[in-house]
Amino acid sequence: MAKYTDAKCRLCRREGMKLFLKGDKCYKNNCPFAKRPVAPGQHGAGRKKVSEYGLQLREKQKTKRIYGVLEGQFREYYERADRMKGITGENMLSLLERRLDNVIFRMGIASSRSQARQFVTHAHFTVNGKAVDIASYEVKLGDEIAVKENKKDNKYFTQLKQTAKSGTMPKWVEFDNETLKGKVIALPTREDIDSQIAEHMIVELYSK
Repeated sequence: MAKYTDAKCRLCRREGMKLFLKGDKCYKNNCPFAKRPVAPGQHGAGRKKVSEYGLQLREKQKTKRIYGVLEGQFREYYERADRMKGITGENMLSLLERRLDNVIFRMGIASSRSQARQFVTHAHFTVNGKAVDIASYEVKLGDEIAVKENKKDNKYFTQLKQTAKSGTMPKWVEFDNETLKGKVIALPTREDIDSQIAEHMIVELYSK
């Protein structure tokens, strides 16, 4: 799988908003985007008028970067969402939210989706008692997610046990810091997703 290796903060500057790609650092005063919230490059500060197509394209790129997926994967999410009942854009976001790496992030286990993805690919978790190391694994209603028994003594997870529960956890998941176990108690709806995404623009782009 292709991987972006440049500074993540450049992506936030490109999109003109914080994408929260680096976890806790994004909330601190020394966040590079806060110091220089303009597009990277020599002419970054002089933004030109963007066409409707350009705005749609930027919205797609921003959403891909938030969830850490490539173009082929992203297109597949759109096509699946388009075949589902309901509103295509909202369906697409719900599918993206149900990725295992995102669920780990939403439960507050990891401070960023990239960290959550690393945990998953290094086989730190089980889903319904079975080890899963695929970041794009799609969780279902009622799925139980837990830190593997042989990983619980890891320094990161022992510290997590002593950490107070996050007050920002969405209502569709739950996680117990003491037992290091969580559960998908509902499927995510548009109201549960706090990311600033104009999904209708992505649908318009792909519908052309």
